[in-house]
Amino acid sequence: MSTDFDWRSEYANLLDWLHDSGRTEWHEQLQQRLTSVFETHPHGDLPRWMAALNQLPRIPSAEADLDQPTVTLTTPEPLTEAQREQLEQGLRGLMPWRKGPFDFFGTHIDTEWRSDWKWERVRPGLSDLRGRTVLDVGCGSGYHCWRILGAGAQRVVGIDPGMLFLMQFQAVRTYLGDPHAHLLPQRLEDLPHQLQLFDTTLSLGVLYHRRSPIDHLIELKGTLKPGGELVLETLVIEGEMGETLMPEDRYARMRNVWFIPSVPTLKRWLQRAGYREIECVDVTRTTTDEQRATDWMQFQSLPDFLDPEDEHRTIEGYPAPRRATLVARKPA
Repeated sequence: MSTDFDWRSEYANLLDWLHDSGRTEWHEQLQQRLTSVFETHPHGDLPRWMAALNQLPRIPSAEADLDQPTVTLTTPEPLTEAQREQLEQGLRGLMPWRKGPFDFFGTHIDTEWRSDWKWERVRPGLSDLRGRTVLDVGCGSGYHCWRILGAGAQRVVGIDPGMLFLMQFQAVRTYLGDPHAHLLPQRLEDLPHQLQLFDTTLSLGVLYHRRSPIDHLIELKGTLKPGGELVLETLVIEGEMGETLMPEDRYARMRNVWFIPSVPTLKRWLQRAGYREIECVDVTRTTTDEQRATDWMQFQSLPDFLDPEDEHRTIEGYPAPRRATLVARKPA
C-alpha cells in the first residue's frame, strides 16, 4: 500500500529506546506486529483511513497545547479556506471520534466522551508525572497520552489494538515533529511478561472487559518498575466486600462486560494481585453530559443505553454506570 506514512520512521525513536533499555523481546515483537498491521495483514479500512490522514494539510508552523481540557493545535498564521476544507474532510474521514476533545487549528472535535472530565478525576491521584515513563493501556485515540505528555512525562506509550484509534492519534502526532509519545496497535497480553519498564501504568475503562480481572491486574503489575504506580479506573457498583455484578448478557448494551465489583471488592482484588498502598481517589456516576452522541460520533451513546423512565438503571435493569479511580503501588 502506497502512503505517506512511513511506520519505520514514525516508530524509530521508540524502537531505539526499547533496544537501549534492554527490552529486546518487545523490540522484536513490535517490529513484527507493525510489519503485519501495515504491510502483510492490514485492516480492510486502512487504505481509507490513511487517505483521510494524508488529506490533512501540511502546517509546518503548528504548535500544541497539551495541558488544557481540549488538546489544541494552533498556528501563528490563519489557515486558508482550502486548508480548512482539507482539514475538515480529513478529520471527518476518521470518524467516529470517541475520546477527546480536540481542536485542530480552530476545527473543534466534540467527541462522544468528555475525556477531560475523567482526566480531572484521575490526575489528582497521580504522582508528579515530570520525567516519568508512562504506559496507557487501552488508550483509545490517545487523548490521555497527550495530557500525560503535557503534564511533563518524559515518554508515553499507549497501547490499543484499534487501528482507527491509531490513525486519530497520528492526526495529532503528524503536527508535532517527533514527540516522545507513541500509540501501539497491541493488547496488554501481547507485551512480554514482567516487562518492568514503566514508572506509571494507567488502565482506564478496561478491567470490566476482562474475563479474568485479577490476571489483568497481575499483567499490569508486570509492566511496572519496582515501586511503580498503577492508576485503575473501572465500573463499580455500590456494595460491601465480596459483592460483584456479573451481567447475564449485556450491560448498557455492551457485550463484553464481565465483572463489576464494589470498591471494597476491587481493593481486595488489588491486594491479592500483589499491590500495596491502595487508595480509592474518586467515585463518580457517568452522566449523559459526559458520554453522548455528537456531530463527530453519530451512533447511539449513553442516553440510548439507560432506562428511559429511570436514568439510574441501564436498559437491562442494572445499576447505571458508576466509575471508581484507584491508585496502587507495586512493592519496591
